[in-house]
Amino acid sequence: MPSFTVEAVDQKGNKVKKEVNADDRDDAMAQIKEMGLYPTKVKESAGGGGGGPAVAGTASDKKKGKVFTIGGVGLGLLTQFTQQLSTLQDAGLPIVRSLKILEGQQKPGVLKNALMDVAEDVESGATLSEAMGKHPKCFDRLYVGMIKAGEAGGVLDTILDRLALFMEKSLKLKKKVIGALIYPIVVTVVAVGILAGIMTFVIPAFKKMFEETGIPLPAITELLINVSSFVANYWFLLPGFPIAGVLAVKLTASHPRGKYMLDKFTLYMPVFGTILHKSTISRFCRTLGTLISSGVPILESLSITRESTSNDVIAKAIDDVHASIREGESIARPLQDAGVFDDMMINMVDIGEETGELDKMLVKIADNYDDDVDIAVESLSSIIEPILIVGMGGAVGFIVIALFLPLISLIEKL
Repeated sequence: MPSFTVEAVDQKGNKVKKEVNADDRDDAMAQIKEMGLYPTKVKESAGGGGGGPAVAGTASDKKKGKVFTIGGVGLGLLTQFTQQLSTLQDAGLPIVRSLKILEGQQKPGVLKNALMDVAEDVESGATLSEAMGKHPKCFDRLYVGMIKAGEAGGVLDTILDRLALFMEKSLKLKKKVIGALIYPIVVTVVAVGILAGIMTFVIPAFKKMFEETGIPLPAITELLINVSSFVANYWFLLPGFPIAGVLAVKLTASHPRGKYMLDKFTLYMPVFGTILHKSTISRFCRTLGTLISSGVPILESLSITRESTSNDVIAKAIDDVHASIREGESIARPLQDAGVFDDMMINMVDIGEETGELDKMLVKIADNYDDDVDIAVESLSSIIEPILIVGMGGAVGFIVIALFLPLISLIEKL
């Protein structure tokens, strides 16, 4: 049976380390909870441990110095932190004690620096949401807004549970979308590499042979040889084409109208459009539903959701919904006018409004779209594979025909 080393805290907030034999991580955590401890980290250890006596950790109260950092905090790390903070709050530990425990576990970086400041500010009398709001690189407005709602309602532990679940689902969705894009990108890079090798080494050999025989070349062969000569002589310019493409996209996206058109294209582009479209709508519904269920007012929830949305098409729809509700109208109509939400979603939102359970309906819609994304990702390889095969086959076929037409003419003259 596997052995697990579990770091936990007792009811007084002291760090404890325990080694237990368990079937899996969940079983190990269950055993620790039965002992009256609250696990914060579980790691499988080599060999079969025997669940030795608990050893109290010696947590140092001395603050480690901050390190210089660049950038923000990854979604995975922030999700893990939120899950651990939720566990400690469920255990009834004071928030400052919980923050210091989690800060001590972090590696030097942006999150560790932020937690030092947050713990200090809360200890000085600030609320958790106020302290976190000073660190937008770690905690965005969505995060801070939910924490603020939890503080106002006295249900911070419940809000942290919801926030951890929301972030976990967002992380899984992000990984699925990225995973769906990796396969075609790798295959395309390999195919381009093979074609570059043919253009650089194979075709010049044929060109030399054709020049020695002096036979007239068909237009298709001349075109192939010219392309090969360009690749061989100016290969250093080739990276400029994708770079120029990226710069063109960035330049277009720097203008509001251009950004809107690009975002609309990504929602409807071939093959990947379905995945990106459904995942974007899923995030919108889950974010809004989670905020409303956490007690955040509907208009503020829409504003926060708007800020967390990178797609301008969806953002415009949210702005229209915000204006509609402010004037006393419904949510469903502006969603329908946006033209990016399907009838099923609009009808479910309409029913949610009528029954007073809009938050639950939005989360249910997000779950449905997540299932659709799962299916789309699983079927993506079966769609992409034949497209790549046909494309690669067409390129190779073109090269073969272009090279063999002069050879056929040469054979006929013999």
